[in-house]
Amino acid sequence: MALSFLNFLSSDLGIDLGTANTLIYVKGKGIVVNQPSIIALEDNSDRIMAVGQEARQMLGRTHQGIHTIRPLKDGVIADFEATEIMMREFIKKANVNRMMIGRIVVCVPSGITEVEKRAVRDTAERAGAREVDLVAEAMASAIGVGLEIDAPVGNMIVDIGGGTSEIAVISLNGIVNHTSVRVGGDEMSHAIIQHFKKNFNLLIGEKSAEDIKCTIGSAVALEEEIKTEIKGRDLIDGIPKTIEITSQEIREALNDPINTIVEAVKLSLERTPPELASDILDRGIILTGGGALLKGLDIRLREETSMAIHVAEDPLTCVVDGCGKILDHPEQYEKVLLKQKRSN
Repeated sequence: MALSFLNFLSSDLGIDLGTANTLIYVKGKGIVVNQPSIIALEDNSDRIMAVGQEARQMLGRTHQGIHTIRPLKDGVIADFEATEIMMREFIKKANVNRMMIGRIVVCVPSGITEVEKRAVRDTAERAGAREVDLVAEAMASAIGVGLEIDAPVGNMIVDIGGGTSEIAVISLNGIVNHTSVRVGGDEMSHAIIQHFKKNFNLLIGEKSAEDIKCTIGSAVALEEEIKTEIKGRDLIDGIPKTIEITSQEIREALNDPINTIVEAVKLSLERTPPELASDILDRGIILTGGGALLKGLDIRLREETSMAIHVAEDPLTCVVDGCGKILDHPEQYEKVLLKQKRSN
């Protein structure tokens, strides 16, 4: 009786533990946290200085006594302790008592190892979960978008996150084939940093590179190219410097990571059974994740694959929306969870 009453009071959470952003869905409330996956700690004591958006503002601007950490890299946990602290802080922001957490559904990339899965599960349990389910990001995205994953038809989802790009063909509540490449928004930002170093002897920060990518980055030529001024440190003179850059130059910098994603999509199509491939030809490919917002990426994929490309209505929240639907309608997605548990 006491246990059933505790289950009644408990809160179930869906977490998209992303390299760039962490989103938390609370059953019955919706998305309550959408914050950058960054934490700032004091060096000597590991005291929490900031988390999420506040920590992002500190990125590249801290003194020696404070260090900012991005505890996830390439879609997986790189710093176990920092991830646990960050998750606990985000759960606090969600106004959920750790002692009253019941079940947590966490999304993970399809291509991670058993050790990496264990790290995610252990982190969720240490954050307070009594039960942890791991769901593939591509599957969660498909559910979040509203695709008929239980039908005997092929659906193709391309989820481009901060650390990984997940490409999956889904049918009958399962993933028929998947391709996971550790290239995403972070790799694009890194390519921009390297471009400025190589061509302009200018060092820019991670946050600046991300802002450049979001404002003038593109995958195809724009109708009207954009110019903007970029500030950084001259690597020769060592003094601050401002240069003018065009969207065409940023597009050249982004070419390699974009090509990697395009080739991964082509590879996934090659591996797709013919009957499902014909379904995808009719239904098109769905783009989700923050990378889907890069200007012209859908056009580039359409040109390269000759397939219809549809960008999700809200690409950034598709994964956590899928977690939410699994929590809200567990009986509907029981087969999905059963397949995931067998693969885990």
